[in-house]
Amino acid sequence: MAKRVLLAGVLGGIAMFLWSSVAHMVLPLGMTGVQEIPNEQGVLSAMQTQLGGATGFYFFPGMGVGANPTHEQQRAAMQQYDQKLASNPSGVLIYHPPGEKSITPRKLGMEFLTEFLEALFLAFLLAQTSLTSFMSRLGFVVVAALMAAITTNIPYWNWYGFPSNYTAAYMTIEFVGYVVAGLVAAAVLKRGSASQVLAKAA
Repeated sequence: MAKRVLLAGVLGGIAMFLWSSVAHMVLPLGMTGVQEIPNEQGVLSAMQTQLGGATGFYFFPGMGVGANPTHEQQRAAMQQYDQKLASNPSGVLIYHPPGEKSITPRKLGMEFLTEFLEALFLAFLLAQTSLTSFMSRLGFVVVAALMAAITTNIPYWNWYGFPSNYTAAYMTIEFVGYVVAGLVAAAVLKRGSASQVLAKAA
C-alpha cells in the first residue's frame, strides 16, 4: 500500500503540475485580475531608491511604530490607523531588487515539489478511508479540493483586498488541480484502502 500511495503521489503531482502549467501558460486564469501600473517607470525608480537591494514584504501605509513595538504602541497606532487609511492609498507590496528572474529551474522545482507533496498527502488521506465506489472517492476529493481552494484565497481577498476575479481564478486553479490529482490517486488506489488491505491480511 505504501508503494501505491507513493506512486499515486508522484503521478498526482505530475498531473497537478501539468494542469497548473496549462492554467498559467495557455489559459487566462493565471493573469486574471492582474494589472500593470500606468507610467510605472517613475514608481519603479522611486521603489528602488527607497527600498534598495533588500527583498521585502511591505504593508502600507505603515502603523508608524517601527520595529518590535510594544502592545501599548500597537494599540495606540491602531486607534489612529483608520485616519491614515482615509487619506492615504493602502495595499501590500512584495519587493525584489533588480536582477530577479521570473522562471528559473529552482522555482519550477519548488512548484513541482509542492504539488507532489499536496498530491501525496491527498493520496495518503484517501488511502485511509473505507470508500470503495468512484462517486464516494470523488466526493472526498471534491471536499479536499474545496478546503484547499479557500484556505488562503478567501482570507487574502478578505483582509488584503485581492481582486475578486483574481481570487476566483486562483480558487479554480487549486480546485481543479486537487480534483485532477485526486482522480489519479483514486485510480491508483482503486484496489482498496489501507484499512481493507490490513483486514485482508489479518
